Parts: sequence; structure tokens; C-alpha cells
Amino acid sequence: MATVTRENIGLLNDKLTVTITKEEYFPTFEKTLKTYSKQANIPGFRKGMVPAGMVKKMYGPGIFAEEVIRNIERGLNDYLVAEKLEIFAQPLPLSNTNFKPVMDNPSDYSFDFEIGLKPPFDINLKSIQAPYHRVKVTPEMVQEEVERQQNRLGKMTEPETVTTDDNVLNLTFEVCDADGTVAEGAATKDNSLLVKYFKEDYRKKLYGLKKGDTLVLQLKDAFEEKELGWVVSDLGLKDAAEAEGRFYKISVTKVGLIEKRELNEEFFKEAFPGKELKTEAEFLAQVEADIQAYWDKQSSNQLQHHLYHVLLEQTKMELPESFLKKWLATQGERAKTDEEVEAEYPTFNSQLRWTLISDKIITENQLEVTPAELKESMKQQVLGYFGNMSLGEGNLDWLDQYVESLMKDEKQVDGTYRRLVTEKLFAWAEDQIQKTVNEITAEAFIKMNEEHQHQHH
Repeated sequence: MATVTRENIGLLNDKLTVTITKEEYFPTFEKTLKTYSKQANIPGFRKGMVPAGMVKKMYGPGIFAEEVIRNIERGLNDYLVAEKLEIFAQPLPLSNTNFKPVMDNPSDYSFDFEIGLKPPFDINLKSIQAPYHRVKVTPEMVQEEVERQQNRLGKMTEPETVTTDDNVLNLTFEVCDADGTVAEGAATKDNSLLVKYFKEDYRKKLYGLKKGDTLVLQLKDAFEEKELGWVVSDLGLKDAAEAEGRFYKISVTKVGLIEKRELNEEFFKEAFPGKELKTEAEFLAQVEADIQAYWDKQSSNQLQHHLYHVLLEQTKMELPESFLKKWLATQGERAKTDEEVEAEYPTFNSQLRWTLISDKIITENQLEVTPAELKESMKQQVLGYFGNMSLGEGNLDWLDQYVESLMKDEKQVDGTYRRLVTEKLFAWAEDQIQKTVNEITAEAFIKMNEEHQHQHH
């Protein structure tokens, strides 16, 4: 049996020396060599009749080296298991990296390895205080969503001309000069816009337009700032500054008008399949509940993002930095330079710290994801691809079969598991901290998130 000695060489950084004697590996080497002699297939010799000396000369050095290394690795792994050492990654060899044993002079061998030890640390969620900004749903938000649903499920008609802010314009945008002359090869983009998305004083230019009519405009003149952002994005531009001063020729390819649905039981059923809503009051209550659920999810996401950073910043732990940088340098198709390691290490350090924190919370609180939860999550993902359509009983066989095939995909299962267990981690952690609930408007919430994102870029 291999002997292992342990020596501390730095913070959470030890050296392990693994030593094996000739008696531990040589008998197995000789046995393996005999097996090769019986199975060797060399031209000019019958199978099993190859001279032992020739086999030893051809295969001996490789077999000998493999046997020594196999025993060293076995001794190292047995020691790590017996001592129950919590280490990062794999031990790094410190010596014998160009090992060339002498088969004809078997002796004892020693190999040195460097290990990085995981640090002990405590997590005190009870001491964390965090604000929970809850958006209050207003009657205006409910009415806006009702109208959106009425339009979404409404019937599209094609009037001859634009007569109302609710008209839909199918437009072709072409980059041009101030006179509307389009250069050869100029960028072209199709888009659909409601008339009411344009600036109020600009809409009068749109009334009376019909299929085939054109206009020359600048985006900053035609749209308010809140609409300008997504129009710029739809046109494939990086930001509004890129569109500054640029002229577009817009051509009307179709005028549409959505006839809003009436608030009746048929409409309620289409808007919320499976809910059995019969009255307008029930419908409005469901709309409000859905809006509140959406914003509550956004509030939880914001809180969890805050909690993530607090845990990273306030959880005190020391890491074997020297070892980790050496290990990081070995990762990839080629060894990294010292400069590359220094550049990558801060991000790597944060990711590693979060892995240790999250693993500790998950393990100590027995947060688990069951196979049934994995299957259900994958089923919902599949339904999401089809817009969460309502499937009849006759269609469920193919869905179950597809989910079963996903369950055999290790990468798919691992990704889904990590997402679900992380959701459970934050849901558990959210219940442990001291939350201060503040009511806030949707506009203020959005502005707060935008400012936060700006600070982190």
C-alpha cells in the first residue's frame, strides 16, 4: 500500500508526497507482461509464441510506466477518500512531470502533488436586511391589459385609409436623403406599428395614408423617447445616437384595423383557457392577479439579485489563491500566461465563492429537485415553445415521449436541475432574511432597475 505524507506549504495549500515500493507494482507489471506475451500478434510469429524478451523490449517500458503511475494515482485517491479532504479541482503534480522509469532497475518511487483545500465559513442570513419593492397594480394597468387582450384576440380588417390612432401600419423603412432619394443598396427593414405609437403632433401626417403612399421622416421627429428605443432596436441600430440625423423613407404596404373583442364569456374563455370565467368582474380580477404575479416575480428577482451580491460581499472566506491561479493556468487547450490568469482570476474567484456558498446552503438545508419536478419543468418548457397552447388529451402521448427523451439528455437534465435548485435556494433564502416591504409604482421600479444596471456596466 502506498504511503502518503502531508505538508502545509501555504494558506489552505498542502503538498502530498505519495511513495510506492517495488513490491507494490512490480508483481502486477510482470503479470501484465506475461499476458501480453500470450496475446501479442507480431508478424513472423504465431500468436502466443513471441519470445518473452522481444515482448519485454517492445512493450515493457510502456507497461512499466503505466503500472507505476496507476499505483501512485490509486494511493493518492485512497488517501483523499480516507482523510475526507475537501479539495478544489484535482491535485496538481509538483514533480516527476516528465517521468521516465527504468524498467531494468525497479525501485521505490515518490511523486509530489499540490492540493487546494476548501475553506470553512459561516452564512448568517438572519442578519441580512433587504428592501422588497412591491409594485402596486393600478386600475389603469388593468385597463391597459384588458385593451391589449381585446386587440390581441380581435379581428384584423383592412380599411382603405388611416382614420384612427388604432390603425396598424405595415411599413417598409429605407435609408434615404432629406429629399427621399434611396441610395442603391441602402438598408431596408419591414415593421408594423400602431399609429398611436407616433408622436401626437406627427399623427396628422399619417391620417389619410393608404397602401402605396410614402413619407420621409427622421425617427427623433416621429417618436417619443419611450417608443424610440424599441423602434431603433427593431431597425437593427445600436442606439438612438446612431439614428441621429438619418432620414428614412417609409412606404405603406398595408393599412390594418383591429376590431376589439367584446367583454363576453366567449372572449374570457379565449383569453384565459381553462379558467371558466363567466362575468366581467371575474375576468378583471384574473387580469389584475396576473399583472400582480408578474410584478411580484420581478420584485423577487430584484431582491434575489441584491441577496446574491450581499452574500458574496459579506460571507467571509479565504481561498488558496496561489493554488487556484496555478490550476487556472492549466485550463484550456494551452497553458495560460501569468497576465491571462491575473485578468481572469477576479471573475473566477467570484464564481467559485458563489459555488461554495450555494452548495453549502443547498446541502445543509437539503434542498432537492425530484425527478417529477424535473419532468414537469421540462414539460412546461416544451409547452412554452408552442405558446403554452392548451393541448387536448389525445395529444399528450407525444409530449410525454418528448419529455422522456429530454430526460436522457445529460446536458438538458443538468441545466434544468441547476435552474430549479437555484430557484429553491433563493426562495428559501428569501424567507430567512429580514425583508422591508415598500410599495412602489411600476415606473419607479423600472427606473430603479435601469439605474442599477447602469451602475454595474
